[in-house]
Amino acid sequence: MRGGQRIEMRVPGLPEPLSHYTDAVRFGDILFVSGLTPLDENARLIGEDDVVAQARQIHVNLEKVLTHAGAGFADVLKVTVFLIHIGDRTKINDVRREYFGSAFPASTLVEVSALAVPGMLVEIEAIVGIPAS
Repeated sequence: MRGGQRIEMRVPGLPEPLSHYTDAVRFGDILFVSGLTPLDENARLIGEDDVVAQARQIHVNLEKVLTHAGAGFADVLKVTVFLIHIGDRTKINDVRREYFGSAFPASTLVEVSALAVPGMLVEIEAIVGIPAS
């Protein structure tokens, strides 16, 4: 891929976007992943009132994006986590460890008053470095 080529990605197995965006945009060897929600492929909210179940579904969805792009969790450079309750950070850390293993992405945590889907407690976006093929 040439350095400046922009490619919009729709990833099989993710719900349809909620508005005017795509699942991810690749620009050269960098992948920008839109905020991932705890929705399954049928747009059903997973883990109502359970931030751990929601975080796990988001990581399942992130894995779909990474696989589609030819990357893995070790290639994630940065995540931004949006939480309704900042105190839930400690609850989702084990899920992050489960998926990221020994890789430590840069990370930003933001407490928000609401998210796009009623009942959502967490949303995560990511920036990924695509490995050379």
